[in-house]
Amino acid sequence: MFFVAAVAVLIALALAVARALAGPTVFDRLVAANSIGNGAILLLAVFGFMTGRPEFLDLGILYALLNIVGTLAVLKYFRFGDLGHRGGEEPTP
Repeated sequence: MFFVAAVAVLIALALAVARALAGPTVFDRLVAANSIGNGAILLLAVFGFMTGRPEFLDLGILYALLNIVGTLAVLKYFRFGDLGHRGGEEPTP
């Protein structure tokens, strides 16, 4: 059962990688990269249960937090052009 789930997640990851490479806009690529991160988290969880080591879920939670922070950093960079921008005021063109 877990093997079928792992294959399904790998297929979804392959489709997300194809979308990241073919995405016409930066935001399409960002959503695809976020989906790749979520797929990696699912793959970690499935692998942990396949091997009888559910502590892989802890690694998945850590990777999810890094995925969220990375996504927010990329969005801030594309909005303001600088990661050190305080926010509150409009970006300079």
